[in-house]
Amino acid sequence: MNIVILAAGQGKRMHSDLPKVLHPIAGKPMLSHVLDTARKLAAGRICVVYGHGGERVREALDAADLAWARQEPQLGTGHAVMQALPHLDPDVPTVVLYGDVPLIRAETLDRLIRVSDGGALALLTVQLAEPRGYGRIVRADGRVVRIVEEKDADDAEREIDEVNTGILVAPTSALARWLPGLGNRNAQGEYYLTDIVALAVGEGMAVEVAQPAAAWEVEGVNSKAQLAALERIHQRNIANELMERGVTLADPARIDVRGELVCGKDVFIDVNCVFEGRVELRDGARINAHCVIHDAVVGPRSIIGPFARLRPGTVLGEDVHVGNFVEVKNSTIADHSKANHLAYVGDATVGSRVNVGAGTITCNYDGANKFRTVIEDDVFIGSDTQLVAPVTVGRGATLGAGTTLTRDAPPDQLTISRTRQTTVPGWTRPVKKKKD
Repeated sequence: MNIVILAAGQGKRMHSDLPKVLHPIAGKPMLSHVLDTARKLAAGRICVVYGHGGERVREALDAADLAWARQEPQLGTGHAVMQALPHLDPDVPTVVLYGDVPLIRAETLDRLIRVSDGGALALLTVQLAEPRGYGRIVRADGRVVRIVEEKDADDAEREIDEVNTGILVAPTSALARWLPGLGNRNAQGEYYLTDIVALAVGEGMAVEVAQPAAAWEVEGVNSKAQLAALERIHQRNIANELMERGVTLADPARIDVRGELVCGKDVFIDVNCVFEGRVELRDGARINAHCVIHDAVVGPRSIIGPFARLRPGTVLGEDVHVGNFVEVKNSTIADHSKANHLAYVGDATVGSRVNVGAGTITCNYDGANKFRTVIEDDVFIGSDTQLVAPVTVGRGATLGAGTTLTRDAPPDQLTISRTRQTTVPGWTRPVKKKKD
């Protein structure tokens, strides 16, 4: 099949310089969600119709499997699909999707495609208790005969609760026949794609209907408030899937997954945690409240947080503790090691049974280049220690509190760098001067 995704709208109500379809749901553009769904359908050709934001949209999401058709000016949905026609295979049907309807599911589209089998025009419709603003599905003797937009509807038509979602499947050869003949004598002065329904009926073509399992699948975004509402729906759906797979969530309404979260058995996630990119939580991992984890692997029975941050490239072994206000980046920490308070571990290889004291940091960046720190097994690092990379701390070494390590520390010995403690006789603390 062909798939056409309409993504040319300006989105004035978003009050943003960012093109509407690039506004994110779960950390990625709305249009990217629609493209992911389109690819699940194994389409032969995918054409994105773009306009507002122009090349910015194309540059953000261009890929080898996409064709792009520019709509300039934007004269309505019928005019938009017409711009895609040169990119479509006329011998297979065309599915029309929308770049600002990000939560449509592939399973729903499969049902719609099945009802169109045999060359029918198939519409995805939905029943709404409050249909205001939507085009209404007009039927005669139970059969769809046309769609009327709200601004063109009379009072009786506005009472209809079955509405058009805009998503449809049509024979491409019929679209090529219908679209050039569309008129724009309507309240909007636009060429409506919905007018093809009456043309199909006039030709005697069957018009079939399918409906989504949930109305949120076909909700579009025209404002920041609608974007936020769909974000929460999407996150709740993710939370439900996680719980179905055995994950314990302290509160399914307070989790944000902005990528792929893979969990083993008996994983616990407390409130207000954010997962970005691809995150793997292995059996028995516990993520305490207010943690941010991005492209990381958390080993079995490890405990993270509260208020911890794992940045890309973090790989933790079994029973690793990363505590409050600890940040780990591009580092591996082996089994049974702990950094429980106020530490930064960046560009480091940390062995097993290592204790990283409070206030410890790896100084991995010299202002131009980054270097690696190696901490071998059974090391104890005292509080407020700075490890100036590149540096190695040998197996079983102990670093005294307040050490600034600039050379390798030998194994099984105490290394310390401090000035001798001094008391300054007669020194007095400054006193704040009184204002005149």
